[in-house]
This record gives sequence, C-alpha cells and structure tokens, in this order.
Amino acid sequence: MKILGIAGSLRAGSYNKALLRAARELAPDGVELVEFDVRHLPHYDGDVEAAGDPVSVAAFKNAIRDADALVIATPEYNRGLPGVLKNAIDWASRPPLASPLARKPVAIMGASTGLGGTARAQQQLRDALEFPGAVVVEEPEVLVREAFMRFDEAGELADDEVRAEIAALLEALARATEGVTLAA
Repeated sequence: MKILGIAGSLRAGSYNKALLRAARELAPDGVELVEFDVRHLPHYDGDVEAAGDPVSVAAFKNAIRDADALVIATPEYNRGLPGVLKNAIDWASRPPLASPLARKPVAIMGASTGLGGTARAQQQLRDALEFPGAVVVEEPEVLVREAFMRFDEAGELADDEVRAEIAALLEALARATEGVTLAA
C-alpha cells in the first residue's frame, strides 16, 4: 500500500514535516509513505486550468492517483488552514466529478505551538475535502498541542503518546483504504 504524505507547511524545520517523518517510521508493515512537496504549485487560477494543468499540478494529481491513500499534516495559521494547503486541495479537486481525490482515503493530523492542536485547521481541511468526495478518516484524531514540547532538538518526534496516536491513525487509514478497495 502506498500512502502519499503532504505537509501544509513550507518551513524547513516544520513540526508537520516532522510528523510525516514519524509517520513513515510508524507505518504498518507493507505500507510505504512517500511525500509530495506542494511548494511548487502555482496559485489556483481557472484560466490557467482551462489552458491545461501546469507540469507541477499534473505531477501532483498523478501522485494522488498513484497513491492508495493520503495523509496530510497541517499546521494552523490564524485559526485556519494554511493557504498553501488550501491551494493544493483546490487544484486537486479539479475537474469536478473527476478529481483524483474522489473516493481517496485521507487521514489528517497536525501540530501547532498553541493549545488548539490544529483543530480548526483540521475541520476546515475536512470541509475542503468533502466537495471532491475524499473519504476522510474521522478517528483517531492527532492534534499535537504545544509542539515545541513534543519534539527533540533534532526536530524528531519524541513524545510516545503522539507516536502511538500516529500509529493508530495510520492503522485506521490502512483499514479504510482496504475497505474502499474492496468496495470498488
């Protein structure tokens, strides 16, 4: 099983990129997690789309199609979803009724330095994924609060409880993916 990991942060020392690294380590047997960097996607523009997907957008959509599932790690900026991640979802949601996100299982997690643990951003991401028909895993939730206390000096996830939550989320994603595959 191939899972595509997407971080909603561009920062090199991002806690959310670190969550994806931890997820790669914690993935169940037989699950490969590969990442896609959304930094090269242009701003969504219907005129650009009408002329044909730019190379980076086509690569992104193909990466989603080639994956069995997605795991998205999102920060929370100003109580909401980061623009770079919303932009990626906007591109991937196109064209309507033929989006590569349709029936794609998706797990969501996130880390923030505040006490909310990305709850608002995760809800906004769920809402954005609903339109193209993604199958979002609802539980368990991975809401990493006060991230600066959960990672070591090297930027690696050092919190055993969060590691267990990520492992459980990936197990749930694998089960959801098997369910979608069997139903197809």
